[in-house]
Amino acid sequence: VQLVESGGGLVQPGGSLRLSCAASGFTFRNYVMSWHRQAPGKGREWVSSIFGDGRTNYADSVKGRFIISRDNAKNTVYLYMNSLKPEDTAIYYCKSSGDYWGQGTQVTVSS
Repeated sequence: VQLVESGGGLVQPGGSLRLSCAASGFTFRNYVMSWHRQAPGKGREWVSSIFGDGRTNYADSVKGRFIISRDNAKNTVYLYMNSLKPEDTAIYYCKSSGDYWGQGTQVTVSS
């Protein structure tokens, strides 16, 4: 099993980013995929999940600003992040049910 995140970077407050997580080694469409993040000095927190059928859930802190989606044909899950705030600064991790994690991608929101 391998999960590889990409798309992080430095963005100004109010800006947008799209994170991607490419999955391999398992039947992607059967697994719940989620995004988590860990800010400096804080514990890892759940951000959003998407089921194989497309149902989604979001943490209150990102609801209305972030959108999770998946492409089962490409074995990829995305996180569209809009109206970014400095408090969104964190390492963002992709996770599959079965407790497989990616290596993380850094998102920094700063002017």
